[in-house]
Amino acid sequence: MATLGPMAMFDLSGKVALVTGASRGLGRADCLALARAGADVVVTDILLESDPHLLQVAEKTSSVLAQVMAAQDVVYAEQTAEEIRQLGRRSKAYQMDVTNRKQVYSVIAEAAAEFGGIDILVNNAGNIDHLGQLVDQSPELWERDLQVNLSGAFNCTQAAWPHLREGGFGRLIFMSSVAGTLGGFGQASYSATKAGLLGLMRSAALEGARHGITSNAIVPGVIATEAFNTSPPGMRERMVLRTAMREAGQPEDVAHAICFLASPEAGYITGVALPVAGGIDLFTF
Repeated sequence: MATLGPMAMFDLSGKVALVTGASRGLGRADCLALARAGADVVVTDILLESDPHLLQVAEKTSSVLAQVMAAQDVVYAEQTAEEIRQLGRRSKAYQMDVTNRKQVYSVIAEAAAEFGGIDILVNNAGNIDHLGQLVDQSPELWERDLQVNLSGAFNCTQAAWPHLREGGFGRLIFMSSVAGTLGGFGQASYSATKAGLLGLMRSAALEGARHGITSNAIVPGVIATEAFNTSPPGMRERMVLRTAMREAGQPEDVAHAICFLASPEAGYITGVALPVAGGIDLFTF
């Protein structure tokens, strides 16, 4: 009797993925994991390390975190693309501001033409640095977060939609947060936009189902990114203790879940908000 050999699961060979906010943290980890799974990867971010105006661009974002990362040379968009090419995949880094609809449409059209289409879109770009209780929330930063975290994902999804539909194998993945499902003390703009992504994701799931497009969201908890590591030690300890597993997750934990949702094996999964949170959403004491 014939025996079956080992199955190569989550094989993304021949697929093209585009990731936003990919110069560091979760976005960078997503790019590398997708490439290791076989995909060609389009790396996009508002910050490119070769940009002679890097610090000025970071300042214009009004994101303290972006400014700190740029000042400390923690910007790896082009390096990530080079690492992916060394894996034998095609990759290119593009500068893209997700709030600039004209630029979003231009970059996505150019990338689709150069790579032969787009099969996977990971909406990862977002701000997380607006902290303050409701009465102290800045109206300007509230609007900024709406534009980046929520409208930015809408812009990219709308621009990529014809390409996802054309290929007959569309995978939309949104980066939400437990702040969007549980709320976040002092994080009104972040929580509201991350919750809004879940509504956008489910609407896209309903509309995409007839065209071979699945739409899902990752709901990360405490993940040890560069942003997490810049927060005060006491705050980091409190967040970790709130997690059932009593440890922060790694960016690769999120990236592996994204590879699963992008894979053929997840073809009958759509409209799902998948926690990658170590049990932070459980009653922990």
